[in-house]
Amino acid sequence: MKTIRYETGADQIVTLTFDDPDAPVNTLSEQWQRDFAEAVERLVAAKETIRGVILASAKSTFVAGADLKAVQEYKAQDMPVVFARIEAAKQNFRRLETLGKPVVACLAGSAVGGGFEIALCAHHRVAVDSPKVQIGLPEATLGLLPAGGGVTKMVRLLGLADALPWLLEGKSMTAAEAARIGLVQRLVDTPDALRQAAVEWIDANPVASQPWDVKGYRMPGGTPSTPKIAGALAVMSAALEQKTRGLMPGPAAILACAVEGAQVDFDTAMRLESRAIVKLFVDPVAQNLVNFFFDRTRIKAGASRPAGVAPQAVAKVGILGAGMMGAGIACVSAMRGMDCVLKDVTPERAESGKAYTRKVTDARVAKGRMTAEQQAQVLARIHATADAQDLQGCDLIIEAVFESRELKAQVTREAEPMLAADGVLASNTSTLPITGLAAASAHPERFIGLHFISPVDKIPLVEIIVGEKTSDATLARAYDYVLQIGKLPIVVNDSRGFYTSRTFGSFVKEGVGMLMEGIPAEVIENAALSAGMPVGPLTVLDETSLSLALSITEQTIADLKAEGRPYLKEPGDLVIEKMVKELGRRGRAGGGGFYDYPEGERKRLWPGLKQHFGRAGVQWDIAELRDRLLFRQSLETLRAMKEGVLRTTHDANVGSVTAIGFPAWTGGTWRFIESQGMERFIARCNELAGRYGERFAPPQA
Repeated sequence: MKTIRYETGADQIVTLTFDDPDAPVNTLSEQWQRDFAEAVERLVAAKETIRGVILASAKSTFVAGADLKAVQEYKAQDMPVVFARIEAAKQNFRRLETLGKPVVACLAGSAVGGGFEIALCAHHRVAVDSPKVQIGLPEATLGLLPAGGGVTKMVRLLGLADALPWLLEGKSMTAAEAARIGLVQRLVDTPDALRQAAVEWIDANPVASQPWDVKGYRMPGGTPSTPKIAGALAVMSAALEQKTRGLMPGPAAILACAVEGAQVDFDTAMRLESRAIVKLFVDPVAQNLVNFFFDRTRIKAGASRPAGVAPQAVAKVGILGAGMMGAGIACVSAMRGMDCVLKDVTPERAESGKAYTRKVTDARVAKGRMTAEQQAQVLARIHATADAQDLQGCDLIIEAVFESRELKAQVTREAEPMLAADGVLASNTSTLPITGLAAASAHPERFIGLHFISPVDKIPLVEIIVGEKTSDATLARAYDYVLQIGKLPIVVNDSRGFYTSRTFGSFVKEGVGMLMEGIPAEVIENAALSAGMPVGPLTVLDETSLSLALSITEQTIADLKAEGRPYLKEPGDLVIEKMVKELGRRGRAGGGGFYDYPEGERKRLWPGLKQHFGRAGVQWDIAELRDRLLFRQSLETLRAMKEGVLRTTHDANVGSVTAIGFPAWTGGTWRFIESQGMERFIARCNELAGRYGERFAPPQA
């Protein structure tokens, strides 16, 4: 066997150690499955002479799961063979758990997806009590379902009501959380203690079987016909439809397998999983989501980072401006162990920014995700100040002041001398070109853009913008910092609005511009939601501020005029201008925009929208509205790629989904274009351009 070591100890306990010599992690590859079948065959032959079985790993993780690269290559005609392979693998799982001998899984590292399904074959699971040990079944996030027994066994271990949230959301849990709900039976302090704990359980349980194989077994909480469970399932089904809008096939298939499987015998339930997964394997949405998984993995692995530059950690970071953005940057940096200098014009404003971290960590302490001592350590790392001298020795200084070239130039000149010898200065701007801002720097090669997106502690992506003179060493330092704070970095070249802001802007302006056509506001919002956007364009513009959007547009018009280039206003620009200048509707922070926000009540659409933008007898097609929103953003991606703003397709996909909420089911804006086919995509853009204007005109090939 190449990937599994079969060792029988003097105590007559067999240890199966998973250790693929050709990979950094163990996966359920075809080779592993052949080896596992051979190992099980040997166990069955030797069962009269052995006392138990221990499942262990020589890697830092237990088993990472299935080989998703194969999923990308599946075609419909492959499915009968794939179904047979899945059933054969599960038959080996079943033979192991019905061996009649105690089987213990030792989890020194994470066990997710197929890896956890292997652990579920054991009668007893022992894990190291460490936050690094993650356990779960994330298949729903990939448009798939855990078909190695994950659905069937979770439901039979926890009951439908408790199992479904974990299965449908695909969230991982720590070993301690898994122990609390009964998925792990024992916690130990160190990996060295795992085997002894396993042997002790084997000694105490010479005969073992799964709960569902014991006569008289009853499913926790009851079956789907139990009135309480039936009521909960009805609510859960409605909530799932509301959340996914019917666009994500994985969770729907999981729910169906769980409910149907709970009404039949164990082996039939397992077969239902296999049938469901082969349908999902060739579903376009699952293919898109798997592609997105690999795009995200590439970024984490440094695919957009300059090669040949040694990694460097940031120990001390300075943040200029303690407003919402600066406060958020300080919070995420301090939580990752960095010393932070949070500077504003007065000590009081700086302290106000630091208070944001207290608010965030208070919530974590209340939920038990952080101790009071850990909170105190995080807060102690943030030094609030009005004195620029406190920035001395920073490895990285990030200015997060108002979008004004003059102000940004002023703080750049003030802070730059405080940097460490090889320190980097970054601008957190959402639209202003980095090359122009770098003109205020004495070292433009060490100047870069770090575009954080609010709220910083919740949005998992940072857009890195490379100026004309930015060095590879500076880019590498910025990339490493973004990974260090636990976020995803995408890298783009300099331009007005970069990638995320201009693409986000195209969504907002297209949606808002529909008001000029007389399309009701509620229809516009629902069209966006039904397409898979997290919120509608009117909502998002209210939250980010109509005044800010108008200011950015006016600055862009002035800049282009200075460059001798025109700016063609589109319907969305006209709506925003009218809302702010004529109607005094500036957004939520300004008292109201497209929505009213009555105190103590739910927000509601502003009645004035019908008066100022409504038209009698207007017709619309909801599918066309959805297309306009999706194609407009994807077209902006195509333009950014052609202009050289985007460097890679994986940055386009991850940036669009993670930063601006492009529907996850598409796999990202570039994947959306690919799934349409370039010729068909261009044809549709030309069709939309003929109806709605030049903003839909695709660039020359």
